[in-house]
Amino acid sequence: MRTIERAVYSVSRLALAVVLVGPGTAFAAGESAAPVAQKGLGAGPLEFTSVHEILTQVYAILAAYGLKIVGALLILLVGRWVAKLLSSMISRALTKAKVDPTLVPFIDNLGYTAMLVFVVIAALAAVGVQTASVVAVLGAAGLAVGLALQGSLANFASGVLLLIFKPFRVGDFVGISGVKGTVQAIHVFNTVLNDPDNIRITVPNAQVTGGNILNYTINGTRRIDLTVSVSYDDDLRKARRVIESVLAADARILPNPAPLVAVSEMADSSMDFVVRPWVKVDDYWPVRFDLTEKLKVAIEEHGMTIPFTQQEIYIKTDASAAAVLKSA
Repeated sequence: MRTIERAVYSVSRLALAVVLVGPGTAFAAGESAAPVAQKGLGAGPLEFTSVHEILTQVYAILAAYGLKIVGALLILLVGRWVAKLLSSMISRALTKAKVDPTLVPFIDNLGYTAMLVFVVIAALAAVGVQTASVVAVLGAAGLAVGLALQGSLANFASGVLLLIFKPFRVGDFVGISGVKGTVQAIHVFNTVLNDPDNIRITVPNAQVTGGNILNYTINGTRRIDLTVSVSYDDDLRKARRVIESVLAADARILPNPAPLVAVSEMADSSMDFVVRPWVKVDDYWPVRFDLTEKLKVAIEEHGMTIPFTQQEIYIKTDASAAAVLKSA
């Protein structure tokens, strides 16, 4: 930075001297430099016959472009400093807003790069370069890259949305894109899950945001849905009391909301109860497995039966066929 500043200072002094005193006076000192200086850059082929003529031509160029070059360098220096300042302000603002730490440095670098591109274009315009063509070339290149990477860009945009809106976090049990599992990592391009069988599943983020997202963890509680069947010959009130006693004996079942026990259907061979207790997310599967076992045991201990589907086959025959079968 100091070297660039010294160079800018030297070029500035040199350009100012040329503009004020003229290229001939700066080096000619009464010699034949003035006639050569009057030729200009567009007077025809350059013919250098002495060192003074070369220096005169150099100083003529500096007189025409020196201040523009100095202005462009100043734009680069100041623009770079402003870009750094703004990017650091954006980074601090995102950190205070509690944006995901994975996203903060990316947005910081993206903003800094975009501002630096504008600074470079402004510096080229200050020198006299036609920036319209530069912008057109950059636009065409950006379009070509975007078409070639449209799938990856879709995943990237979806990853940014996931990191900003946070429909789920690492450690949540979710259902996305037809699969279920515990979230292990949320990357910019994909999301990584571990399913209950400990199989690693990588889902592209475009598929995550393109469908329904089921988050089983975020609310903190879950409801267990069970169906308990008893025979038509059993006492329904007694069956309800037995089921409620089993639920009350398990401390993991939450009192609020209260468990629901109700007759839901008169099936072909049974009366069906729905049993719907609420538990904490971590207790869901242990309580579900325990209740399935305890409810069956309790119903049988109280003399009730759990009917199951069965078929009875009746064979009708005439008397002669019956006699043949009996004699056989």
